[in-house]
Amino acid sequence: MTVAQTPVADRTAGRPRGRWFAQVGWRHLVGVLAVVFSLFPILFVLSAALNPLGTLSSTGLVPTEGVSFENFTGLFERTAFERWFLNSLLVAGVASLVSVFLSALAAYAFSRMRFAGRRPGLLALLLIQMFPQFLAIVAIFLIFTTVTDLWPAIGFNTPWGLLLLYLGGALGVNTWLMKGFFDTLPRELDESATMDGASHAQVFFRIMLPLVAPILAVTGLLAFIGTINEFLMANVFLTSAESKTLAVGMFGLVAGERNNNFGIFAAGTLLTAIPTVLVFQFVQRYIVSGLTAGAVKG
Repeated sequence: MTVAQTPVADRTAGRPRGRWFAQVGWRHLVGVLAVVFSLFPILFVLSAALNPLGTLSSTGLVPTEGVSFENFTGLFERTAFERWFLNSLLVAGVASLVSVFLSALAAYAFSRMRFAGRRPGLLALLLIQMFPQFLAIVAIFLIFTTVTDLWPAIGFNTPWGLLLLYLGGALGVNTWLMKGFFDTLPRELDESATMDGASHAQVFFRIMLPLVAPILAVTGLLAFIGTINEFLMANVFLTSAESKTLAVGMFGLVAGERNNNFGIFAAGTLLTAIPTVLVFQFVQRYIVSGLTAGAVKG
C-alpha cells in the first residue's frame, strides 16, 4: 500500500505530538485562554457581590470571608435600584423599538424609492455619525430647560424626555445596515405585490418586514445595549434619585466611596446584566445571519 493509499486513521495515529500541537493543538490552547480571560472579570464581580465585607480592598477572585447575600439586600434597602431598573427597561425598550422602526422606514425608502436628495441624504446620515451626540449637550440642555418650563412631563428628570433625547439620533448606522439588507431582496417581490394592488405600506409591513426580521433583531439588540448602557447624556439629563437609570444610579454608588460600596455595586452589575442577556438569548439565532447578510451589499 502506498502513502497516498494509507487510511486517514493510520496517518493520524502515527502523527507526532509536536506536529499535532503545531497544526491543531495551539488553537485549542488559544480558545481556552480566551475563555479564561473573558470569565475572569465575571468571576471577580461575582466574588465581590458575595463578599460579606463589601469592600474593594477585601475582594479577591475567590471569596475568603465566606458567602453572603448582604450586598444584594443592601442594594434594595439603601438605594432606589428597583426604580432605576424599571426606568432603564422602559427607556431602553421603547427607544430600541422606535429606533428600529424609524430606521426600517428610512432604509426601505432609500433602498426602494428614487427621489431628489437620496444620495446626499445617505451621506448626511453617515457623516453625522462621525460626531458624537455629546457635542450638542449645551444646545440640548438649553432646549430642554425651556421644554421643562412649558411641558414638565417631557422635560428634565422624566423618562419620556430622555426617550425623546435618544430618538433624536435614531437614524444613522442602523439605517445603512438595514438598507444593505433591503438591497439584497429581489425587487420582483414588491413589484408583483404592487401589480396586485398592494400599497407601499402593505408591501412594507406584509412582505418586507417579515423578510428582514434578522436585521431587525440585530439592530434592535444593538440599540437596546447602547441605550441601557448610555451614561453621559443621562447623567446630565437626570438628577433626581427616582428618575435615574441604571447607568447613572450605579455610577453614584462608586463615585464618592468606591471602596465602601463596591460590594453593592458588584451586586447591582450582576442584576443589570439580566435584561441584556435575556434579549441576547431571544434574538441570538438572528445575529449571525443578520450581520453577514446586511454587509453583502451597501
